[in-house]
Amino acid sequence: MTPAARLSAAIEVLDDVAGRRRPAADALKDWGLAHRFAGSGDRAAIASLVYDALRRRASAAWIMGEDTSRAVLVGMLRLQRGLAAPTIAELFSGERFAPPPLTGAERARLDAGSLADAPVHVAGDVPDWVLPSLKTALGDDLLPELRALARRAPLDLRVNTLKTDRDAVLAALPHLGAAATPHAPHGLRVPVGDDGRGPALHVEPEFLDGWFEIQDEGSQLAALLSGARPGETVVDLCAGGGGKTLALAAMMQNRGRLVASDGDPRRLAPIHERLRRAGAAAEVRTP
Repeated sequence: MTPAARLSAAIEVLDDVAGRRRPAADALKDWGLAHRFAGSGDRAAIASLVYDALRRRASAAWIMGEDTSRAVLVGMLRLQRGLAAPTIAELFSGERFAPPPLTGAERARLDAGSLADAPVHVAGDVPDWVLPSLKTALGDDLLPELRALARRAPLDLRVNTLKTDRDAVLAALPHLGAAATPHAPHGLRVPVGDDGRGPALHVEPEFLDGWFEIQDEGSQLAALLSGARPGETVVDLCAGGGGKTLALAAMMQNRGRLVASDGDPRRLAPIHERLRRAGAAAEVRTP
């Protein structure tokens, strides 16, 4: 698929999300099933466009003066992807599979639209009802923090200290361009492409040997803040796929008793293989 055709597909998915009020993941899955010709790269690129548009929906709609799926996508390309108006116009050419050409009004909004006078919840792309709590927590840093949260999440790894250390993993994966995370002591951050796709980490020999897990730095810090220590009894009551359970097992050095449970037993399905690969000891119990 051409870049312009991917934009048309993203608009179609966004219309489905808005019209049927359904999760984006479901809309993307159905679109992929209905368009079998789209390869994995196409589907990933379309998903990246959709999620970027949803993250920047309020600010993109503000600069474009309307909140249609097309307007939000156009605004996102300028705000999130940093594309200039002429570049966006080339993509919206109206040619085969491309979205219809930009109107005069859309071109004017791309040239003149600004967030300078936008309310904080619009400029920060959050619902207005959360602002009081966020203002209390973030103070003068409110808008910069909101804008940071609107960006695409990074791809983070947690080194499994039951088997190795961060320096060893860095040395083993130079082709990934990884760097230490700013806060988590056992984390690594891996660059992703413009389409939001990261490297195929699941096929790396070090992953298969349990040297690292894919885990956001925030989740790593949440596990660390539990203060779990070797010899204690620890319960992960909302374990899900087991990411924090694995981190807790490493903190406890497999000494003590670690119980993983979840209100939905189906969410625990991946944990067994992850525990085996990581060499982590935990009891998996359904309520």
